[in-house]
Amino acid sequence: MSTDPYDLIIIGGGPGGYVAAIRAAQLGMRVACVEKRKTLGGTCLNVGCIPSKALLQSSHHFEQAGKEFAHHGIKVDGLAIDLGAMLKRKDQVVATLTGGIAGLFRKHKIDYVLASGMMTAADTVVATSIDGGEPQTLKAENILIATGSDIARLPGIEIDEERIVSSTGALALQAVPESMVVIGGGYIGLELGSVWRRLGAKVTVVEFLDHILPGMDREVGRQMHRLLEKQGLAFRLATKVIKAERTDKGVSLTVEPVAGGDTQTIETDVVLVSVGRRPFTDGLGLDAVGITLNERGFVPVDHDYQTSVAGIFAIGDVIGGKMLAHKAEEEGVACVEKIAGQSSHVNYDVIPGIVYTWPEVAAVGRTEEQLKADGIAYKVGKFPFSANSRARCNDDMDGFVKILADAKTDRILGAHILGPEAGDLIQELVTAMEFSASAEDLAYTSHGHPGLSEAIKEAALAVAGRPLNI
Repeated sequence: MSTDPYDLIIIGGGPGGYVAAIRAAQLGMRVACVEKRKTLGGTCLNVGCIPSKALLQSSHHFEQAGKEFAHHGIKVDGLAIDLGAMLKRKDQVVATLTGGIAGLFRKHKIDYVLASGMMTAADTVVATSIDGGEPQTLKAENILIATGSDIARLPGIEIDEERIVSSTGALALQAVPESMVVIGGGYIGLELGSVWRRLGAKVTVVEFLDHILPGMDREVGRQMHRLLEKQGLAFRLATKVIKAERTDKGVSLTVEPVAGGDTQTIETDVVLVSVGRRPFTDGLGLDAVGITLNERGFVPVDHDYQTSVAGIFAIGDVIGGKMLAHKAEEEGVACVEKIAGQSSHVNYDVIPGIVYTWPEVAAVGRTEEQLKADGIAYKVGKFPFSANSRARCNDDMDGFVKILADAKTDRILGAHILGPEAGDLIQELVTAMEFSASAEDLAYTSHGHPGLSEAIKEAALAVAGRPLNI
C-alpha cells in the first residue's frame, strides 16, 4: 500500500461507505476504506437487512407449505424444519454478497484497510488493525465518516445474545424457542418476530406506543396489526418494559402500562430487544478534530454533507434522518460527487420505507396524519388487493394501495401499500413522485393485465372517484 496521500478516506464499509468508495473511484479519486469488520457491507449486509430477508424468505416458504399448499392442490407429508440448513443458506447469501463487494473494491483499485479508524487531524486517520500490529497513519485531502449505527439499548436490560438478544442474536438462534417476546413494534421487531413465529415460536410484541409501525400511515398500521394477529402474533401495546432477568428456564420480563398501573411479569424463552438504533460515533476522534455532536448524538452536516470541519464529511445513519441502507447509499453518491465538483442531491421526500413481513408494507412520501397536521388539503384513492385479478390468482388478497394527492394540483404527495410484493410495487410510485406526477398520470398509464401493479392504477383512478373494478 502506497504512503502517498489519498483523495478520500472513508471510515466505514457499510452501504453508504462502500457505495461512496466505488463512486469516488469512478470519478478518478484515489480511495481508501477503513473498516473494522472482517467483511464489507456493514450491519445491513452482515447482520441486518440481508440475513433477515433470507430467513424471512425461508420461513415464508415453510409456512406456505404447511398452511397454503393444500388449497392449491399440493399435498405435503412429513413437513419439518432443518434449521441448520436454513441458517447455512442465510450465511451463504451473506458470504456471496460480501465477497462481491470485496471484488468491486479490487476492480476499482480501492484500498481496503481492515482496521478501526480514528481521526487525529482534518487530514489524518490512524488505522488500528483489529488483529494487532502497528497502527497506520493515513493522509487524505478529504475524510468521509460512514460508520452507521448500533443497536439502541434499554436501561435495566443487558443483552447477552443468548437469551436476551439484539437483532444480531435473533438471526443466529440455534433452536426455535417455544416462546419469544419482542420489545418494539417497528420494522425490525415485526420482521424477526414473524420469522420465529412462522417456525413455531409463540411470539408476543410489547410496544411502548398504542400502535405498531410508528411513522407509518395509521390506517396501514391498524390493518397490519389485525393481519399479524390473525397470523398468530400477540400484541401488548402502550406497555413499558421495566427490566429483564435471566432465569433457569429463560427470561422473566417485568412490564407495566404506560398510563400507569400494576406491574406484570412475562415468562419467556427468548427476549428480542428491538427499540431502534443509535448513531455509532465511538472512537472516531471527533473531539480531536473539533466536531461536536448534536443533542441526539448525530454528526451535524451542511447541504454538502460537510461537517463543521472543512474536508470532513459524514453520511448515513450517523447523520440522522431515515436510518435506511438505500438512504445512506444515495447520500454517499451525492457527497462524493459534490467533493468532485459536480452537482448532486438527494430527494428526501421520495425515499421509500419497507417492512418485509407478509404481506409487506411499503410507503413513500407523506402520511394522512402528516398532511392533516400541516393543514394540506388532499384527496385519497384506495383499492383493495381482493379486487385485483393477479392477487386472487395468487391467493394473496390481503391489503390495499392508498394514494394521497394534492386536492388542487392532483400531485401525488404520498403512497402506502399493504399487500403482496409491496416493496417492489412502491417503486412505481417513487419514480412517479420523483418526476412530480399526478394521480391522473398514473391513472392513464397502461398496466399489464393481470398484474399486481393494476392496483396502483385503480387507486390512482379512485383519487378521482372513478375506479373501474370495484
